[in-house]
Amino acid sequence: MTALRACALSELEQDTPLRVELEGVPIAVVLDSEGEVHAIGDTCTHGDISLSEGFVEGDTLECWAHGSAFSLRTGKPLNLPAFEPVPVYTVEIDGDDVLIDPSVTKPAS
Repeated sequence: MTALRACALSELEQDTPLRVELEGVPIAVVLDSEGEVHAIGDTCTHGDISLSEGFVEGDTLECWAHGSAFSLRTGKPLNLPAFEPVPVYTVEIDGDDVLIDPSVTKPAS
């Protein structure tokens, strides 16, 4: 599969997650305070909660329900109660288009 248009770059607000669904895959897209765009799985691995309803701080996205924070770069949980990572997707920017391939995740580091 190739990268699909997830949203327009101009639709993203700094530190405000945007939920998109590509090929049935829920993804949280985040423009961080450094201007970098991230894409991680939108479902918290602790409680089946949408992460795009959470809070961004630095390079983390915190689940609003139970407080687990996930690295936007690696998808790894940084605190309990979550202990399983969420997938992280490669983001491409083409003009104003944010492109993501939902079938390819970055390897955990």
